[in-house]
Amino acid sequence: MEIGTNTLAGNDALGSATAPTLGDATSKTSQLSSDFEVFLKMLTGQMQYQDPLNPVDSTDYATQLATFSGVEQAVKTNELLDNLTSQMAIGGLTDLAPWVGREARSDAAVFFDSEPIEIFPKTMGLADSTEIVVRNAAGEEVQRMPYVAGSGPIIWAGVAPDGSPLPPGMYNLSSVGISNGEVIGEVAVETYSRVTEVRIADGKPVVVLQGGIVVPGTEITALRDGTG
Repeated sequence: MEIGTNTLAGNDALGSATAPTLGDATSKTSQLSSDFEVFLKMLTGQMQYQDPLNPVDSTDYATQLATFSGVEQAVKTNELLDNLTSQMAIGGLTDLAPWVGREARSDAAVFFDSEPIEIFPKTMGLADSTEIVVRNAAGEEVQRMPYVAGSGPIIWAGVAPDGSPLPPGMYNLSSVGISNGEVIGEVAVETYSRVTEVRIADGKPVVVLQGGIVVPGTEITALRDGTG
């Protein structure tokens, strides 16, 4: 059964994701407070020791205060945005928690461990034929096979042209559209992979698939129960 909703968890990930943000925010606030005190002392000294025959215009004082106040407000705004971003990421992580142990569908690379894999080829409207191309982790083509448009999902057995099984590892599968003998396009093929972990990376929730393949949660197109 496919599900189109997003949901994730990981106490370790939460700690690593929020600590830098909170620390940076505290540092900014402390620095700003210190700078503001220095600024006030300088402003007081400027007023105290100004030339009585040529005093500084009160408008200049107001401008200086307004400028520093604007900087202070900007720092506080950035701090609030950082905290909000962290909270949103944590919320997304919590939503994705139930995905662990299930199978997620995406067009990312797939980990082959000698078990056949269901693949979902895509076809191009202008193509008169389609081929499935398989490449290993090094980008080398290891298999090419025809695909009949409209056939739906097929099973990839993971065998070389001579019939021998391909070694376990990471593979990229793509649909190649051909028209009049010329390649007109190539798109990644979608597959299902078991979700082993969910975590926050660069402030966003990501899904870790079997074999350590990391996919943004937004790039998962379907979800189903694991086949065991």
